Amino acid sequence: MARESKAAKAERAAEAFDLLTEEYPDARCALTYANAFQLGVATILSAQTTDERVNMVTPVLFERFPTSAHLADARPEEVEEIIRSTGFFRNKTKNIIGFAQGVTDRHGGEVPRAMNELTALPGVGRKTANVILGNAFGISEGVVVDTHVKRLSTLLALTGEKTPEKIEGDLMGLFPEERWTLLSHLLIFHGRQVCIARRPRCEACVMSHVCPSSRV
Repeated sequence: MARESKAAKAERAAEAFDLLTEEYPDARCALTYANAFQLGVATILSAQTTDERVNMVTPVLFERFPTSAHLADARPEEVEEIIRSTGFFRNKTKNIIGFAQGVTDRHGGEVPRAMNELTALPGVGRKTANVILGNAFGISEGVVVDTHVKRLSTLLALTGEKTPEKIEGDLMGLFPEERWTLLSHLLIFHGRQVCIARRPRCEACVMSHVCPSSRV
């Protein structure tokens, strides 16, 4: 592909966004949650497992530990048993209990609404903070870059970067702020249903004519 101007890339990105919005009008966070605290816990648990798996264990977890104060005082062994099927359960137990303790002790049980305060909590990196801010609070601080977003934004030639932080920066420069949260959901939906890593269905892709990697 010939070198593309920033204006042309932004125009192509906008068209891709519009196509995906039409294709997935119900795109949203796939994790089940009732509040920001539950979303934070669910997001931490979602590392290296599926959202479906997380949604299977969180109802039991939140029934047993309904607030940050309850989870902050939990016995690790009890939490481990509930979340075992999500994988890496010992480290995840440490992270969600630490997250709960931070929310309880530092913020009076209320999940903070600022990036710097969120990322200061145990178990919370920029990706998790973006999930919480964008979905629980409607605050567009950045773009969630998971494996689907990283892969699709590279295939679409929206970025040439390799790290999540730099990919996020490129995407933030291409899309207006009000689209940042939805953008990740759209790319994730498309990555799961059409642009599948091992067998991309380019023939069924609504973006095939704007994707430099398309095989059709």
